Amino acid sequence: MDALERLRELCLVLPEVTERLSHGEPTWFIRDKKTFVMFANQHHDDRVGFWCAAPEGAQEELLATDPDRFFRPPYVGHRGWIGVYLDIEDVDWDHLADIVRDAYRHVAPKSLAALVD
Repeated sequence: MDALERLRELCLVLPEVTERLSHGEPTWFIRDKKTFVMFANQHHDDRVGFWCAAPEGAQEELLATDPDRFFRPPYVGHRGWIGVYLDIEDVDWDHLADIVRDAYRHVAPKSLAALVD
């Protein structure tokens, strides 16, 4: 399974999530309104990854811990969003599942966020 398919699987399992193109890339929305994850296929560089919402402080922690895997994405990085590279050899999909769930919880209404483990 390629990176896009794995990311899609992580997103679409969450309550009331839909997918559609936004800015030419697959993007996942909660209740078809609020973006929480965007795929980035060489969107502003030559890398493949995704951008996602994140709780306060998560961006700084991940960038300090592993700058080869995580980055500050353009446009949304100033709001604390995380960029995650998917074109590396050893993608930790379990860790990325946690990051996607955190992004969902950060953006979702409380009633939906409470449904996610």
